[in-house]
Amino acid sequence: MDAPIMKIAAAAYSMDKLSSWEDYAAKLTSWVEEASHNGADLLVFPEYGAMELAAITGQAGDLEESLRAVSDLIPQSDALHAHLATLHGVYILAASAPVFDPAQHPTRPVNRARFFCPDGRVVVQDKQIMTRFEREVWDVVPGGPLRVIKTPLATIGVLICYDAEFPLLARALIEAGCDLLLVPSCTDSWRGYHRVRTGAAARALEGQCIAVQSPTTGDCHWCPAVDENRGRAGIFGPQDIGFPDDGVLSIGAPDTPGWTFATVDMTQIAAVRRDGAVRGIAHWPEQVPAPPRSSSSNRQRTAPQATSGSPRRAFILLCS
Repeated sequence: MDAPIMKIAAAAYSMDKLSSWEDYAAKLTSWVEEASHNGADLLVFPEYGAMELAAITGQAGDLEESLRAVSDLIPQSDALHAHLATLHGVYILAASAPVFDPAQHPTRPVNRARFFCPDGRVVVQDKQIMTRFEREVWDVVPGGPLRVIKTPLATIGVLICYDAEFPLLARALIEAGCDLLLVPSCTDSWRGYHRVRTGAAARALEGQCIAVQSPTTGDCHWCPAVDENRGRAGIFGPQDIGFPDDGVLSIGAPDTPGWTFATVDMTQIAAVRRDGAVRGIAHWPEQVPAPPRSSSSNRQRTAPQATSGSPRRAFILLCS
């Protein structure tokens, strides 16, 4: 690893009603500049933060039209992110957005995050498991496979919000070499936020890795898709040697827009995996249960077959 010590910036991103593309560009530029000036190497923005782009098109109030309005602006937004990543020499996980991609679905959008490298490379990660709102109301669909992103900072995987609540997705990324998981989130209640936070922290424990949660914040009733937003940014590690007792490396204030920073030495992850007090990765296969015995007889019942530990997802190794 070329640069094991890095500074991570997790955004608690305010959802603002912007009036023009210039307003959006100025806002994003200001956020990136602030993080860069504070020494951040990796910037993480939230799930569906790109929905504020719908305001500048006048389509934010309609669920269906807002999808298409934002998707149409993503190429322009991506060009801005790519420029800022190169200009400041930082890695940026852009706020996820609905994207109509015929390669994934002929008529419906995926929920897509994009990862920008300072050398100009871009990796996209689509959400794997959709929430009830996405699948029952908004008709946003699952997209392409999980991807492993190799960078000089770390080997990175992205689990978009609800995906972080499913341990086998994270396990597949860990088995593929990830030591840093990015969890952009968008939740409309505190219980929703805590579900994702608990998931992110649990994935850090199980995978002996770093997990970074970046949420949307603030009310924006002008956009029914993301009208209420609750959360706080957080950066989590395993509760083991070299890390805080509670695993919380840094946590932001509730519903307060801004960056939360943490400096992480990734060699500590290697040390925990090698010599930690617990061996979450090594002991993972031992959770496969033995078949239970009947209390009324000596006959052994058939137990459900355990999964192998990795979902049937393809991996694409990029940014190596």
